[in-house]
Amino acid sequence: MLIVNALGGLDNPNAGLDSASALLQNSDEMIVDARAIADAHASGLSAVNVTLGYVMGDEPPYEHTLHELDVWDSIIEAHPDDLLKVLTADDIRRAHAEKRVGVIYGFQNAVQVGTDPSRIAEFAGRGVRIVQLTYNQANHLGDGSMAPENRGLTAFGREVVEAINEQRLMVDLSHSGEATCLEAARISTRPVSINHTGCRAVTDLPRNKTDEELRLVADRGGFVGIYFMPYLNLSGHATAEDVVEHILHAVDVCGEDAVGIGTDGSITGIDDMDAYRATLAEHTAARFAAGVAATGERSDTLPFVLDLCGPGQFRKLIRLLEERGCTSTRIEKILGLNFLAYADRIWS
Repeated sequence: MLIVNALGGLDNPNAGLDSASALLQNSDEMIVDARAIADAHASGLSAVNVTLGYVMGDEPPYEHTLHELDVWDSIIEAHPDDLLKVLTADDIRRAHAEKRVGVIYGFQNAVQVGTDPSRIAEFAGRGVRIVQLTYNQANHLGDGSMAPENRGLTAFGREVVEAINEQRLMVDLSHSGEATCLEAARISTRPVSINHTGCRAVTDLPRNKTDEELRLVADRGGFVGIYFMPYLNLSGHATAEDVVEHILHAVDVCGEDAVGIGTDGSITGIDDMDAYRATLAEHTAARFAAGVAATGERSDTLPFVLDLCGPGQFRKLIRLLEERGCTSTRIEKILGLNFLAYADRIWS
């Protein structure tokens, strides 16, 4: 089965806790090593949208983004038998056929555009294929999901959407506020995506999307990816069953041709959960201090679904969808074919 993760990782989350890990490359805290690549192969993953460039923090957004583009280029160039840089939908097909993992370059913020929309063309020339307009907070393009004003796009944000359309890139509305999402979906001349989200009708948290947002994106030929994140349950401790519930609700709202997965997590599981939780508590505190944390994010919540992690995560999801009566055709669409069809519509 062709499997595409519309937002995920190729890093080993244990590597920072394990000095014996054999590093292949390091991009800040994101470590891609031999185990991470082996686990990606074992999972059946065909392609993944990896986050690179500026998301938050003190780094200069534009310069930091150029640096991370260089880093990812070097990772892929060093491992041609395992990884393939994705520029077209056919590159995903090629990665699948050649048993490699396609790496899709994506942003989770667009601050790095600065005040110059022409930078979108520069980033496209470097291989970026997905541009998420905002992170959780507001930026100069529009409001994120945690911005209390819930305003729509700014005038500059509308210029950037136009520039993204011109370069035939994906406009990703994950993390956006509701008004920003609805406006961007309406003004975009090409279908847009929400690559990693949940359904607010199932779990009422701001990182999840309303049925109106989901339906509008789907009706205009877009794509919606459901994540494996704590926001799928009000307790903050989401399970595999929660993931299935959100997928099935999204299918009910959007139709089976618009829904996929964007786990927002890595393939490799956690070896030492106690050590990981200690590190996570520090990381969460820093996110709250920086004002970028989301409602439902706490020091005791894990940024993944505990019973849907590790190389078997996709196989387990397939079994659970089968148990809920999904046909093999529907499952193949959800696991990868819907994203591939959307990529065909946007990148060609």
